[in-house]
Amino acid sequence: MQAKRSSHDTISDNCGNGLFNRREMLRTAGGGIGMMALNSLLATDGVAQAASDSLKPKEPDFKPRAKRMIWLFMHGGPSHVDLWDPKPDLVKYSGKPLPDSFGEVMTRRKVAKNPLLAPIKPFRKRGESGLEVSDFLPHTGALVDDLCVVRSLHGDSVNHPQSVYQMNTGSILMGHPSVGSWVAYGLGSENADMPAFVVMPDPGGGIKGGPPAWGSGYLPATFQGTTMRAGKTPILNLKPPASISSQQQRATLDLIQSMNRRHLEARDQDDELAARISAYELAFRMQTAAPEIVDLTQETQDTHAMYGLNDPQTRDFGERCLLARRMIERGVRFVQLYSGDTVGWDAHSDVTKNHTAYCKKTDQPVAALLKDLKQRGLLEDTLVVWCGEFGRMPMSEQGRGRDHNPWGYSGWLAGAGITGGRSYGATDAIGLRSVENKVHVNEFHATLLHLLGLDHESLTYFHNGLDERLTGPAEVEIVKGLLT
Repeated sequence: MQAKRSSHDTISDNCGNGLFNRREMLRTAGGGIGMMALNSLLATDGVAQAASDSLKPKEPDFKPRAKRMIWLFMHGGPSHVDLWDPKPDLVKYSGKPLPDSFGEVMTRRKVAKNPLLAPIKPFRKRGESGLEVSDFLPHTGALVDDLCVVRSLHGDSVNHPQSVYQMNTGSILMGHPSVGSWVAYGLGSENADMPAFVVMPDPGGGIKGGPPAWGSGYLPATFQGTTMRAGKTPILNLKPPASISSQQQRATLDLIQSMNRRHLEARDQDDELAARISAYELAFRMQTAAPEIVDLTQETQDTHAMYGLNDPQTRDFGERCLLARRMIERGVRFVQLYSGDTVGWDAHSDVTKNHTAYCKKTDQPVAALLKDLKQRGLLEDTLVVWCGEFGRMPMSEQGRGRDHNPWGYSGWLAGAGITGGRSYGATDAIGLRSVENKVHVNEFHATLLHLLGLDHESLTYFHNGLDERLTGPAEVEIVKGLLT
């Protein structure tokens, strides 16, 4: 017998198609709502998946000279006139005032009135090329035939934070993506179990300007630098307690991820949250990959000795240089090492004391890194960069120190098919300003990207109505003289 249909169980549609069962409507609507929820969840999964997929290897714009990059950043401002840029006139006129012919000099402490200061240590011709390098750097100097020393770098600020930002992000303003973030964005990573961009800060303390120097700025948060350190715990809290099995951890992570996705769905697919969800998965995979990479006991004792791991003065930077080699061997795209704590190479009062200490810490490890990369065939397609945020003034400060100089300073490139044993560009007679084949920071960045197979003009990200790029809105040329 057919059940009597209640008036409460029938509804007339507005199209005159008669009545249908209310329960059927609710069931159908419920299915629709379920489908909407499923679609939303899939969309949320898509955002989280996109954060993960964004680090997959990408094709460069053209055939690259380098597949990866190691940046050795000397925080604080190493003195170019004491390390890489010999100036006979600075020796000749040491102790005398700056000639009026050099015009007004922008400084922070009126040091332009102070007498000129000769290089602290003598320069000597090195290698077959005879390129001159200071006695501060005997180990790196011995490898000068592999280096292209850029003696005409210049930037736009005399202050540390702004100059740190400019050298790292292309802008003196905080909030722009770092070079490493742009490279990760443009090329991805060759190792799904490791970040594309790894940073190893100086354990002595943070840099002036802080972590935004390796941040992702307005790029998706997935591309920011991941900080690591030497030792058995490269990332704090990465390893689970021994009492928790991998199966238990996987189940816990799956539960957390499902809750995270709901959280993400309610927050309009927030980019940073999506990146954080992706980071959970990456961290899970890194529990296996990272400890192996940082296990330096796998290296021979000869390798330990070459990097200076047996010497307390060179051990720290030596370990980090060796880690950099191990990381790029395993597919990490961009590794940045910082030498110098909050003060670092900032030799305001005593260049001799400051640079003796920091050159002792870094010279042997840097040379070991170059030799190690070369003997393994990695230097051919690895770009190595050495520089700070600026150089130092030719005038003295507090007797034996030097103030900041962003108007002309030095750095060097090695690897990626770059011809070594030469210098490019020049500062004036005393090392005050860049005057020949000048290389602005933005031009330097454009050239680094070019060596990695990236066109700096097309490597853009749409942000606040603009196609932003590392090299800024102005016309910037690649420095072709560095590519030979």
